[in-house]
Amino acid sequence: MSNIEKYKKYFTKDYLMGPNSFRLLDELIRRRPEDVRFNRTLDLGCGYALTSMFLADETDAGHVYAFDLWISATENYLRIRDHGLEEKVIPIHGDAMEMPFAQDYFDAIISVDAYHYFGCKEGIFTDKILPYVKQGGYVMIVVPGLKEQPQGRLKQLFEEWAEGDDSELFKTAVWWEKLLKDECKDRCRIEVKEADCYDIAWQEWFESGHEYGLRDRSFLERGLYDIMNFLLIYVRNCPKKLFHT
Repeated sequence: MSNIEKYKKYFTKDYLMGPNSFRLLDELIRRRPEDVRFNRTLDLGCGYALTSMFLADETDAGHVYAFDLWISATENYLRIRDHGLEEKVIPIHGDAMEMPFAQDYFDAIISVDAYHYFGCKEGIFTDKILPYVKQGGYVMIVVPGLKEQPQGRLKQLFEEWAEGDDSELFKTAVWWEKLLKDECKDRCRIEVKEADCYDIAWQEWFESGHEYGLRDRSFLERGLYDIMNFLLIYVRNCPKKLFHT
């Protein structure tokens, strides 16, 4: 189990880009199925590569590929090098819809608080993500979600907070499970769980002093906090012998 307290220096507005990604990733790892392997891991939508460094430090990963569209590979490399992990963490700038990797390459693909930005459409997972994980490997995702669909005043407030169309990126556990099962059919084993670290992940974001954290707090305190959650999604790419008849 990781000692998450040693990462507290990163719980600031200079590093956090939303609810504390260290908490989310730590729980995603702790509650994983027993047969997950990390040897060659892709951190999809890694942001400042902090989650990539956490994976390198806190799992048995041999190599972690820190892949992000918004943050340059050079910027992340400098951070990785300062942390002494340049031999284990490989920074790459790129788009999740056009990944440059070989198929069947990764033992695990991890995505923390990023997948909902591009993965809510049918076909994305099986066409753009699943081909890159080995048979028997896992895709493990954390996304912000909903306990229930907002109605009335809360719906208006939610759309104002999420700034319109982004409100469509927040889904329930049932929605995600149905999307992935409809796509994957019997190719995958799928499990969706509600995360337990909801309160502390948000609280540490609020306390970071980031202007967006302060904005989020003002909206969530008006009722949104009670209808939202974080979801842990585990998808195993089953070996063919397990699903062929």
